[in-house]
Amino acid sequence: MNVYWRELKAYRKSTIIWILSLSAIVVLFMSIYPSFTKDVAASRRALANLPAAIRSALDLSLANFFTIFGFYGYLLNFVTLAGAIQAMNLGTGIISKEDAGKTADFLLSKPVSRASVVTSKLLAALSVLLATNLAFIAVSLGIAEVVSKSPFSTKTFILLSLTLLFIQLAFLALGTLFSVSLRRIKSVISVSLPTVFIFYIVGTLGAIIGNDKLRYVTPFKFFDTNYIISHQRYELPYLIIEAVFIVIAICASYVIYKRKDIRSAT
Repeated sequence: MNVYWRELKAYRKSTIIWILSLSAIVVLFMSIYPSFTKDVAASRRALANLPAAIRSALDLSLANFFTIFGFYGYLLNFVTLAGAIQAMNLGTGIISKEDAGKTADFLLSKPVSRASVVTSKLLAALSVLLATNLAFIAVSLGIAEVVSKSPFSTKTFILLSLTLLFIQLAFLALGTLFSVSLRRIKSVISVSLPTVFIFYIVGTLGAIIGNDKLRYVTPFKFFDTNYIISHQRYELPYLIIEAVFIVIAICASYVIYKRKDIRSAT
């Protein structure tokens, strides 16, 4: 478990920064919710002028937008994008940094197996994401209680909030697979940012052109906020797809890393 604690310590500062950043986004955005609900009719007319394709791309439903859930769901489009970058950075860097820093051979010279190293690092990354989400949900729920003029379902609100964690888990798994598969990663950002934005753009384009099949290939569209608001649950087929992908990616990461040639520091 020394590897686990070492990783937690290494990512402590960046985790705090991510928590503060995501919390700031939700506080600033939700603080303008009362302004939108002062004159719903005028705001609805303004939003109705947006093309339907754009509203679909942003998960902006005029039926739900002026409720606390609809407004929050719209915000989650941007929060999940930021959260995916955090998770992809973690997955891509948490193993590959040993190779880039030429410390992998030293680490593996210790009485620990490669599988143990991967497990400890994944547990550390998962702990970072859980801490981020717990803080985010607490802040989001708190600000929602302040700005909402009417009671709302905490269950629905938490279901919406947890979409951030589920999307992050998919990108953590993908990043981990990249970290053990790519020969050498000089910059985590150069891998994580393009990957996340490609998936985000694919999901956005799918919504714009009305191609529901593209929902199956991007984690950003696995969770339809309007569906969650209406049914208070997730869509099972997309949960299964994500679970299968995560299991395959993580298992493949173990297999590849166990067989990977580790470069010597000398």
